[in-house]
Amino acid sequence: MKTLSRAAALALAMAALPAAAVAATPAVAAAASPQAAVDELLAADRAFAAAAAKRNVIDGLTAMFAEDVWMPTAAGSFARSPAAAAEVLGSNPANRTAQVEWAPVRGGISADGSHGFTFGFITTKEAGKPDRPGKYLAYWVKKPDGWRVAAYKRVPRPEGATSPASLAPALPAKLVRATGSATAHAASLKAAEDSFGAEAQKIGLGPAFAKWGRADAVNIYQGGATIEQGAERIGRNQGTDATSSVNWGADAGVLVAPSGDLGVTFGYLRANGPVPEGRPTVSPFFTVWRRNSVNDPWRYIAE
Repeated sequence: MKTLSRAAALALAMAALPAAAVAATPAVAAAASPQAAVDELLAADRAFAAAAAKRNVIDGLTAMFAEDVWMPTAAGSFARSPAAAAEVLGSNPANRTAQVEWAPVRGGISADGSHGFTFGFITTKEAGKPDRPGKYLAYWVKKPDGWRVAAYKRVPRPEGATSPASLAPALPAKLVRATGSATAHAASLKAAEDSFGAEAQKIGLGPAFAKWGRADAVNIYQGGATIEQGAERIGRNQGTDATSSVNWGADAGVLVAPSGDLGVTFGYLRANGPVPEGRPTVSPFFTVWRRNSVNDPWRYIAE
């Protein structure tokens, strides 16, 4: 959720990054159908979770990270490699002995089968201490050696039921090859995030979230023990004020599937005005976006 109150532990951003960065993407995935493609992605997520049960938090998470992963940090920046992510995670001594277990509740796939996202519930287990429940969101890219996480975040959640156990996947109508210009896809996605942030300054945070999200959008920061679903509900939870406490744009980068229908934006939330002492004025974020075709508008589907 684009509000600094949900990122109270984050400090000032270290430095501004280029306004747009388009990463290279792999060849079209060899899947028989959209359902087969997302099943493969979910199986990869579950396989990494099974392997993590035998490792500490650091090794369990970074094993699935791409070499150019984006992970928001408590220092107000992004860790941009598995080694950098390991260093951040290792700053908490508990992560050297604790384990994590997780399970996805939904996946989505791009029309070319090479990009996807998953989200679900994660639990940190440490000997002699209560379990620490959380939620996670991962954006994946299919590499030559299999699916790898290109963007990752997890947040704490209160105790409570986590039903439903699974949600219908976000699927394209059919699998296709790369469509259109990669540069144009990236530019259109950046423009969508920038417009979302700009409109929030005019109509308010809640109304902007309701307008720019999909009916099947989710927000892992909301929903308490579960995960909030639907742009209207997400928007209502942001309030009805005609102002926004933060401003933002895709000023760190974007990553888009070759098919131009699924992508992720990276940027920084900046406070509008003073913030309470100890609260950050700048926080990193990423948001997953989807559109039904390259002729349709982008709308966020997960953050």
